[in-house]
Amino acid sequence: MSEASNKWPKVLAPLAPDEQAIHDDFMKRWHEVLPKRYGMVERFNHSFPVRHSTPGFRSTLEIGAGLGEHLSHEHLSAEQERDYVALEMRENMAARLSEAHPNVQSVVGDCQERLSFDDGSFDRYIAIHVLEHLPNLPACLAEAWRLLDKDRGQFLAVIPCEGGAAYSLARRVSAQRMFERAYGRPYSTFISREHINRPHEILAELAPFFRIATQRYFPFAFLPSVQVNICIGLVMRPRQRPAEVSGP
Repeated sequence: MSEASNKWPKVLAPLAPDEQAIHDDFMKRWHEVLPKRYGMVERFNHSFPVRHSTPGFRSTLEIGAGLGEHLSHEHLSAEQERDYVALEMRENMAARLSEAHPNVQSVVGDCQERLSFDDGSFDRYIAIHVLEHLPNLPACLAEAWRLLDKDRGQFLAVIPCEGGAAYSLARRVSAQRMFERAYGRPYSTFISREHINRPHEILAELAPFFRIATQRYFPFAFLPSVQVNICIGLVMRPRQRPAEVSGP
C-alpha cells in the first residue's frame, strides 16, 4: 500500500436523483461530443493504447468503455473482438455500446469490485480517462493486477493532467462551457466529484502493482510536465507480486 493508503476509498456525498440524472446525461453527451469537436486529443487518447499494444494479444478488458469510442480505433481479428470485454458502470451507455459493437462482450459493472473472470484472464487492460474518477482506486488496481497475465499482460492507460494550467484552460472552453449552457449549473459541482484523483496520486497507487515501461505526455512530449500538458499515456507491466511501498 502507498503511504497515503488511509485516504482510500474517498467518500463522496450522495447525489439527489435530479443531480444523478444530470451527471449521467452529461457523461453520455460528452462522450458523443468529444470525438467530433476535439479530435486531436481524442486521437491521442485512443491511438496511444493501440500503438503500444504488444502484437498477438488475445484478450482485452477495457474499463469505463463509455459508448465504445475506443473500439472504433482498434483493428481486431474476429478472435480478439470476441475476447474483448467492455466494462461500463452506466447502463444507458453500456446499452448504446452493445448496439454499436455487438461482437464484443458488453458488461455492466464496477471496476473497483471483484469481477467474474479468472486470475490472469487478460492480455490487455485498458483505462482511458477512468483512473481519475475512482473513489477506491487501489481496489481497481489490485483487481487489474489480478486479471492481467503476469508474463505478457499490459496495462494501457491515459490520464488527464488534472490540476495543471493547460488542462484547466482547455476544460474552461470545452466541457465547462457545454455543461453550464446545458444545465444552468456551475460545472464545479460536477467535476469536483468526477476528477477526484490527481496524476501524482494515480502514479503512487500504480507503483506497487505495475512497472511503467513507457510514459508519454501530450501534446508536449519533450516537456514532461503536468502544468503544460493535457494528458499522460502510460504503458505498464504487472509485477510478479505486488510490492510494498513504505511510508515516510
